[in-house]
Amino acid sequence: MKNVLLENAAAEALSKLRHPIHARLNRLLERLRAWPDVSGVKPLTGNLAGHYRLRTGDYRIQFFLEDDAIVVEKIGHRDGFYED
Repeated sequence: MKNVLLENAAAEALSKLRHPIHARLNRLLERLRAWPDVSGVKPLTGNLAGHYRLRTGDYRIQFFLEDDAIVVEKIGHRDGFYED
């Protein structure tokens, strides 16, 4: 099992979501602990190469691997999610 760590921005974004969406995203975060046996994960390309995303409905979780941990760097709605 991998450790799942949330960066400050991801934790703050998660805390601001309504309860039903917050609960769905928490279930995804729990599923990530079983890395690499997680269905639905897509590798990102371009300037986000080396990062991955997992989605539930219109919400996304963006993360990368670091040693024995999965670091979640971004959580949010799909609208403008990849724009930075």
